Amino acid sequence: MGSNRSNRSIVDDSDGSSHGKKSRIMSFHSKDQWKTHFTASKQTNKLMVIDFTATWCGPCRSMEPALNEYADKYTDVEFVKLDVDELPDVAMEFGVQAMPSFVFIKKGEVIDRVVGARKEELQKKIEKHRS
Repeated sequence: MGSNRSNRSIVDDSDGSSHGKKSRIMSFHSKDQWKTHFTASKQTNKLMVIDFTATWCGPCRSMEPALNEYADKYTDVEFVKLDVDELPDVAMEFGVQAMPSFVFIKKGEVIDRVVGARKEELQKKIEKHRS
């Protein structure tokens, strides 16, 4: 039957790079939870960076420490992690064809993207779009 487990979670920093503290990156595991969150985000001017990832993706895993660092540094930006295998329809809606893909959203609109494990480019675009 139903469980009390939430389909939205804060990602635990499993590689230990944040020394045991919880990450600020939100993770959604159901399409309904994601849709509710995404709809609500359209009401704000806050930058959202969506990390489209997969558990089997080596370059995605290599980006995790940088993404955790950016989430801690840019507290005015919302960071979301979506697994393409759990939410393939959402990945398709955003035109994701490679991982990792980082999609930048403001008021529900895609304003930019970074494809690949490109830490410096990701940081530059976060800084460019956050204000």
